[in-house]
Amino acid sequence: IKTPVGRIVHTGDFRMSHGIAEENPTDVSKFAKCGEKGVLALLSDSTNVEKEGYTMSNQALGRNLDSFVAASDGRVIIALFASNVARIQQLVDIAFKTGRLVVFDGRSILQTVAVARELGYVKCHEDKILDIKEIKNIPSNQVLIITTGSQGEPMSALARMAKGVHRQVKIKRGDSVILSSKDIPGNEKAIASIINNLYKRGADVVYNKVADVHTSGHAQQEELKLMISLTKPEYFIPIHGEYRHLVVHARLAEGLGVPKEKSFVVEDGGIIVFDENGGKISGRVNVGKILVDGKGIGDVGRSVLKERHQLSEHGLVIVSMVLDEETGDIISGPDLVSKGFVFNAATGYLVDDAQCVILEVVEELRQGLLGGMDMEILRNRLTKALKEYFNFAIKRKPMILPVIIQV
Repeated sequence: IKTPVGRIVHTGDFRMSHGIAEENPTDVSKFAKCGEKGVLALLSDSTNVEKEGYTMSNQALGRNLDSFVAASDGRVIIALFASNVARIQQLVDIAFKTGRLVVFDGRSILQTVAVARELGYVKCHEDKILDIKEIKNIPSNQVLIITTGSQGEPMSALARMAKGVHRQVKIKRGDSVILSSKDIPGNEKAIASIINNLYKRGADVVYNKVADVHTSGHAQQEELKLMISLTKPEYFIPIHGEYRHLVVHARLAEGLGVPKEKSFVVEDGGIIVFDENGGKISGRVNVGKILVDGKGIGDVGRSVLKERHQLSEHGLVIVSMVLDEETGDIISGPDLVSKGFVFNAATGYLVDDAQCVILEVVEELRQGLLGGMDMEILRNRLTKALKEYFNFAIKRKPMILPVIIQV
């Protein structure tokens, strides 16, 4: 990125390919040329900075996957990220080599493959691709299914197979399932559930923790060092990953000659300013999750979320009554309706006692106020009194919604 004050290199997710045998080798010379021309700042991927050495090559991964497929006597089902087009091509080649037909299953996989084939990134003969509806007519040892669900997504094709609700694929003894991906933090429980269910249905499961069936798309320490050495940045900004990754990456850069004061560890929202005087951290902007609710985007604020949380935890109590506008006398009610609360035969005393609390509040306001009843004050007093009562009686704090009509 060329700017008025200097050149910036932003790596995005990256890894260094291993030698000329790679199909898409890293253009190391281009990074070196940037370093020769001068790089003001390098923003570099930090995700795998805690891992020493280099990422496993695609060739080594291909050999591992090839051996697993060749050793299987039944169907082979491989789940991966649908966006990993190079891996999809690798699996297609393995299928052809081992005499298997390829089945693509899962909406995102089908969409990705359709576009990738159109653009020439995935090459496969039409007669080697099998529609999933035809799978029952083919011997098991001639089928390789490439599918979605490597992260335990509940509605993915693999999740439906594991639950036994997939229309075309019923997991059976002899099937081999390979999860060719890394667990994204937070998905571990969902992934473990799928693996357990697959085992229950008789499948053999291979995943990253027990075998090398995935190679990361994020550079490890030696590759990160190479990127810094090639670009020779004046300033270094570690990006991507947890805060600890940023700190470790900044220390890695310092060990390669980047001064500590020119290495910026900044969390999301931090502003870094570069001008003719150099670079500095200067303030921050608000960042975070944008909530999508129906057709609304970003219009659900903290107060709404707080109310929804309260409703989910304690429920709702609606108080309804009709008052005489002049005297403040109760003409009808008070009636209480509960949603997600505990009003039933066993807790009937709560309704009676709550009605007494309401009557006391109304009577106090009638005696203390002249010139008519102030409805806003009444609603606030009722809400406060009922919350205190329910908290005292059963240690719960339902949302109170007074509906008061004056006639």
